Amino acid sequence: MSNKHFKFTTAVVGMPLFFVLFLWFVYWLEIRFDYDFVENGIFPRTVSGLQGIVFAPFIHSDLKHLYSNSLPLLVLLAALQFFYRKQSLRVIGYGILFTGIFTWVIGRSSYHIGASGLVYVLVSFIFFKGILTKYYRLIALSLMIIVVYGGMVWFAFPKVDETISWEGHLAGLITGFVLSVLYQTPEFKKAPKYDWEKPDYNPLEDKFMQRFDENGNFVNLPKIEEVAELGGFQSYYISSQEVKYVIISEQKNEPEQEL
Repeated sequence: MSNKHFKFTTAVVGMPLFFVLFLWFVYWLEIRFDYDFVENGIFPRTVSGLQGIVFAPFIHSDLKHLYSNSLPLLVLLAALQFFYRKQSLRVIGYGILFTGIFTWVIGRSSYHIGASGLVYVLVSFIFFKGILTKYYRLIALSLMIIVVYGGMVWFAFPKVDETISWEGHLAGLITGFVLSVLYQTPEFKKAPKYDWEKPDYNPLEDKFMQRFDENGNFVNLPKIEEVAELGGFQSYYISSQEVKYVIISEQKNEPEQEL
């Protein structure tokens, strides 16, 4: 493995793993030292609640809440790093910021905590970005995201589950969509189109196809230009401007054939 490839692999896996481990570290601090970080979450339309815009994604109410966000974050952050490495840090940073601001504006009068808003940012960004690029690999990734996480969209509407912050989820979906439109990605190289794939292709004008007859056999082969011995075989190299042919005989001392 090259050093460049190793660095790339570390970047793709390392950042998501570090982010999720940091969430678990914050939760461990709460348990170990009997802290309660809930009041550091987003409390809409209050000055003190503004701090939650930064702190809320790192605060979770219990293990179930933390675990339900950890696995999606690992998968989605790794996908973001792999396919959109140059935009990844900005998507995460602005995703947290604008999701928090939107939640602070529209949220109910209670504390909103958890990284689920960022999860919705990533789902939305990866899905819409894949559609907008019209690149088949990213479209396939978008479809996979919908298959795996498509059911999450229902939790971005009110009264589905009053114990969750649907406002944070809705804010994440909208933020991810806006970021997918604003951030431009480089043009992806399309597969080369060969002459025989073009609609005006004429095999009679193809110099390579002229070396075959109607039965698929070689015709008009050039003369032998060089003979070289390789191991126990005698190889005849026949070259032309278009292609090289190799004929190998099993008998080392077999005389040259007239072609």
